[in-house]
Parts: sequence; structure tokens; C-alpha cells
Amino acid sequence: MNTETIENEEDRIKEAFVERNWSEIQSQDSWQIFKAIAEFVEGYDKMAKIGPSVSIFGSARTKENHKYYKMADEIAVKLVKRGYGVITGGGPGIMEAGNRGAQKEGGKSIGLNIKLPFEQVPNQYVDIDKSINFDYFFARKVCFIKYSQGFIVMPGGFGTLDELFEAMTLIQTKKIGRFPIVLVSTSYWGGLIEWIKKTMLLKENNINAEDMNLMQVVDTADEAIKVIDDFYAKYMLKPNF
Repeated sequence: MNTETIENEEDRIKEAFVERNWSEIQSQDSWQIFKAIAEFVEGYDKMAKIGPSVSIFGSARTKENHKYYKMADEIAVKLVKRGYGVITGGGPGIMEAGNRGAQKEGGKSIGLNIKLPFEQVPNQYVDIDKSINFDYFFARKVCFIKYSQGFIVMPGGFGTLDELFEAMTLIQTKKIGRFPIVLVSTSYWGGLIEWIKKTMLLKENNINAEDMNLMQVVDTADEAIKVIDDFYAKYMLKPNF
């Protein structure tokens, strides 16, 4: 961490303790509210026109030659062949792989971009008319959740976990429909699933037994797609081609 970064972080911490007068509060906070509203308006306007889509979550740090990158690409290709658009965070790594597979197959490739240390610019595989920029995580996550008919969760870090648990919480609390959540890689997610079962469920009783069914863990692209197919087959629903 360089000196400039440390100073910026220290400034943010100190700023939280600075008293502001009413005029400053109104000016700064009001503009932030309008900016957030603008992000929702743009996001809703563009996303509503896209049609049935599946979000692919995963690490921005995954390299092109990694097996998870290749698997995300393959999953995106198979989703497009079934008529789904592919939504990602628009950055590098797994997100790039998802957009790459979608665009390669001629499908809709959507990127919900946010400026982060590892995601400075949208990847080149996002459709130009389907690239949306966000400053606020909460606005970005709302667009992910509201316009996805399923979630593919590749291995990732804190951001991926945030997106995963956001989707599970909203489904658990019935704020959104029970869309399929697919975690890819038993070796990566197995420890987390075991902890959720043994500690959250059995030891502390912080979730219900049926909550374990909110997600499924798979190890191949075909298995991931089968979860999506099987879910919608129950309702005899297919995406529009």
C-alpha cells in the first residue's frame, strides 16, 4: 500500500468525525441521493430491455489460462445457446470469461461495471449498448438481482461472497423469486457449505434446514447448465430466442 493510498484512507476515517453544518449536509447528501437515483434509472431502463438472463459471479483476479476462466466461458456459451443473456460485473477475470463466452456465441453480453482496484475498465467483451457504469455497490447489486433468472457463482473473493449471500438472503426472505443458485467447484465451496450446515444450521440454529436447498454445488459446466434447465423445466418455461 503506497503513501497516497494510506493518506486517502486516513482522510476518509477522519472525515467521518468532522461535524458539518446543515447547508453542507443538504448539499452533499442530496447530490449523492440524486446520483444514486440516476444509476437506478439508467440500470432499470437498459436492463428491462434485455430479457431472460443469468448472472455469472466470480473473481476479477482469475487469469485467462485458469480452469475456472475456461469453465466460465463454457458456461456462458451454453447459456446463450439456450436463449439466455449473460450478466457479469463487466471487469476482468471470471467476469471477462462470462462476457467472452456470451459474445462469442452471439448472445447478449451485459456488464454492470464499477471502478475498483482490480476492475478499472469494462472488459472488451461487453456489448457496447449493454455496458452500465455504477459508483454505488447497492445500485449495482439491485440490477444484478432484479434482472437475473439464475445465478452461477464461480470461485471468487469477498465481492463474490457478497453477491452470493445477497441473492440467498433475498430468496430466503421471499423478496425475490426462488431462482436457481449454482456454486461451481466442490473443492472451492465445499468447506463453506460444510460450515453453513454444521455451524449455522446444526450448532447455532441460525437458518432452517430447507435453506440448505437454496444453492446447489456442481463441478462441470454441463452440471451447472442442467440445474438451470431442470429448474425451469418444472414450470415449462423457456427463455425467448
